[in-house]
Amino acid sequence: MPPAETTRGEGDHSHDAYAQPTPRLLYVHDDLTDEVEKRLGPASPATALTRSLFELLGRDRERVVILTLEDQLERVIAQGQHAPFDLALGIAPAGERVAHALHAKTGWFPRVRRLGLTREEDGHGGYRLVSTVPASLADQLQGLEPCHSLAVVDDTIFSGLTMRSVLDALPPALLSRTRAFCLRGVSDSVATVAKLCPVTVGVAAPGHMLEDVSFINASGLVLRVSIRRRGRSPLAFFERPQWIRAWFPGRDGEVVAVCRRLNALLEPGG
Repeated sequence: MPPAETTRGEGDHSHDAYAQPTPRLLYVHDDLTDEVEKRLGPASPATALTRSLFELLGRDRERVVILTLEDQLERVIAQGQHAPFDLALGIAPAGERVAHALHAKTGWFPRVRRLGLTREEDGHGGYRLVSTVPASLADQLQGLEPCHSLAVVDDTIFSGLTMRSVLDALPPALLSRTRAFCLRGVSDSVATVAKLCPVTVGVAAPGHMLEDVSFINASGLVLRVSIRRRGRSPLAFFERPQWIRAWFPGRDGEVVAVCRRLNALLEPGG
């Protein structure tokens, strides 16, 4: 695995090493509304509470942008057609879902293989990439050399750590036949990926990550899926109220309260 990557200064071991600034522009991907409605029904209290959450998040229309899956898929597709790839590697469940969603509209990815990877806090202000399956990244990439064309698909390129790590681990000859895809990304980070292979991004946000632009998934606000910590249980964003305060200043208390109530409905006993 590659070394840990920091989003702040190298070697920052302070207790607030993972502090979030208030970004000039915050994109919130709505991966929650459809799932809650599908799981608990359109008339359920959880569905009503989810609608209330998005109304609350969207009050600051100049700084907070709500993204839908459909719009991002169409933005990717609008950038040009591709012949079907021999294989698509979907990074984690999110990347796999994106690959299948794009294939349903385009036919680009008839074969999709999931890579079991996630980004984990190392406890010292940095992040490291870890496998979520018994096999290492190198082992998961075995046997790809015969592919005439390879796609690597993720939902977001934020720091670029995950996508770059996968691309760096490919044999050079195969990398020359590879294209990366994602729904959204920070332009600066996308540029570093583009040095390795061509990349197609649905929503490319200009500026530096964190200070200028941030991307979050709505599911991460409510469910314990996004903040992964070495040797400790994962957290939801609402369990880091200082992050909510930075992202949604002035209404952070309301956001935390709604997220907490929604979490109790979606993860009872969690």
